[in-house]
Amino acid sequence: MSYYVYMLKSVNKNGVTYVGYTRDLQNRIKLHNAGKGAKFTRGRKWKLIYKEKCKTKSKAISREYYIKNNRVVRNIIKKKNK
Repeated sequence: MSYYVYMLKSVNKNGVTYVGYTRDLQNRIKLHNAGKGAKFTRGRKWKLIYKEKCKTKSKAISREYYIKNNRVVRNIIKKKNK
């Protein structure tokens, strides 16, 4: 089964981003927007700005870690999705 690495951007003006991984992308976004996702995402509305398909969970975790900790990559993704 495939996994997805994704980046969400808050709908409000400050444009905070969140990076995560999941098997079921649409359900995960619904959970974030319902306030049932990660603690950081609660209280905000989110839109999907980036997704990447990975073949294994370990590859998804590795890619998530890379994107989360690389501000240059995060900013490039944010700029493409203004």
